[in-house]
Amino acid sequence: MREHIEQYLIKRFTDDARILRGRATSLRSGANMPGPDAATSERMAGACEDVADVLRGIDDIPVDNPRDGLMAVLSALEQRMHEHRSDSQLRAVYAGAISRLREIAEAAGEGGE
Repeated sequence: MREHIEQYLIKRFTDDARILRGRATSLRSGANMPGPDAATSERMAGACEDVADVLRGIDDIPVDNPRDGLMAVLSALEQRMHEHRSDSQLRAVYAGAISRLREIAEAAGEGGE
């Protein structure tokens, strides 16, 4: 059975949050890893969870016509991105979510997804 789009996206961002939290734990345990530090990784994980929460808050997105539901989420995520404009890492989380949603919405508009 085809997975609902919102469930796929929620899983994607909750998985990202879990991975970032694991990274933060490893860094705090002394691991040497390139990229964001532990505190930044934790903040990014929180942003990923926020994206998932926004997605959980919308009505079911029909698999055969997801465009309208996805477009409804974009303004909330764009507002959050704007609120975090001074934090490039958090802004990147929201920008990534927005990009993915736009890709799906565009594909839906062309009869895809």
